[in-house]
Amino acid sequence: MSARFLENDRLADLLVALETEGLGEEDTRELDRLIADDPGASRDALAGAASAALLAVRVPMQPLPPSLHGRLVEQGRVTVREATAAKVVQLPRREPGTGTDAAPAGSSRLGWYAAAASLLLAVAAWWPRMSTEVPVPVAQAPAEPSYAEKRQQLLDSDSPVVQVAWSGTEDPASQEVGGDVVWDEATQTGYMRFTGLAVNDPGQEQYQLWIFDATRDDRYPVDGGVFDIPPDGGEVVVPINAGIAVREPALFAVTVEQPGGVVVSSRERIVAVAQVAAG
Repeated sequence: MSARFLENDRLADLLVALETEGLGEEDTRELDRLIADDPGASRDALAGAASAALLAVRVPMQPLPPSLHGRLVEQGRVTVREATAAKVVQLPRREPGTGTDAAPAGSSRLGWYAAAASLLLAVAAWWPRMSTEVPVPVAQAPAEPSYAEKRQQLLDSDSPVVQVAWSGTEDPASQEVGGDVVWDEATQTGYMRFTGLAVNDPGQEQYQLWIFDATRDDRYPVDGGVFDIPPDGGEVVVPINAGIAVREPALFAVTVEQPGGVVVSSRERIVAVAQVAAG
């Protein structure tokens, strides 16, 4: 491993990048060319040196104090000079009976140490740049709007929506009922807003919405879905899930039914109604 390698900043940069973030095809080809230009270098040895050098700095990236940074750089330069000088005075020895030259004892270790020192210089120089990079936040999908927000969006739209207030009945569950129903015929979407409607036990009974369509037989209102009132109290917004298209809503009614709802309601317990004004 020649002294020329120890002065090759580009080679050191590529080795550091190889160990930290990986290299693209173009950089990999450049690294191979630089290694080929130095007969005493090999990718395995240099990669090992890079790993050793980087091992010393694999801690949370914080800027080094200037004094410590300077000492690291100077120590690396001294190590490089000493390792290079030690290599120069060692000559190859011939392996008995092989006719080939063998590397002097300790020369591979000296080259390894020199490479590590050179890479440590590069890492020390990179440290401030690495520590000041701001991580790019991962893009997150926007949060799904709540039913209350969707209801308000429907009211704020240009579509001519129907908005009618709830009225209570004599049923004990509806004595303090309030709120309203919002319906958009164009999109066949809507929401019910309730205050004061009694909490139900889903295992015993559920609320069910019925939509009376002026273009259909009153005996067969459109099923708008079942829902529950949680024990938290306060305002509750529930989406309307109409089973079929509603062409001209005339009345919205909420009944108490068995869990899961029914196909045809007996209408024994009506707890809220919202009458749509004619025309």
